[in-house]
Amino acid sequence: MTLGLVTEKAKDTEPEHMLEFREGVELLKNEYPEKALLKLRRAFESDKRNPYYISFLGLTIARAEQNWEQALDFCETAVKLKSNEIKFHLNLIEVYALAGWREKALRKLDNASKLFGNDARLKRFRAKIVQRGAPVLPFLGRSHFLNRELGKLRHRMLKRGDR
Repeated sequence: MTLGLVTEKAKDTEPEHMLEFREGVELLKNEYPEKALLKLRRAFESDKRNPYYISFLGLTIARAEQNWEQALDFCETAVKLKSNEIKFHLNLIEVYALAGWREKALRKLDNASKLFGNDARLKRFRAKIVQRGAPVLPFLGRSHFLNRELGKLRHRMLKRGDR
């Protein structure tokens, strides 16, 4: 039996809401929050007590609709239901960051670090949230190649100065 056939059989036996959830998470990961929202809402409607469905629906609402209050409600509920799942904390932190509440995001990140220790995902997220320096050449956009390259050089020079 080939791997493709096994995968197809697994999909046939998998409940529809689980398939919707997996497809929704994949769409979210690939930066299609509007499409993901439909899938994740369907999964959530089939099982409103599943913390995975609740958390990812909250994150998707934040990305697709910028409805911060509802997104936070979903993500905080998921954390309360299953506080030992790091991904739920990361989703909640991301919603705070997307909403522009950097300080709250950093506080939640500190709390998660106390729970999960030096997890690499938390470190990566902290690096994303920490305020970036001003562009080296402010009259050019942040994404202009000169600003990117000069910014990297500035970062290396500042790092050397810390030694």
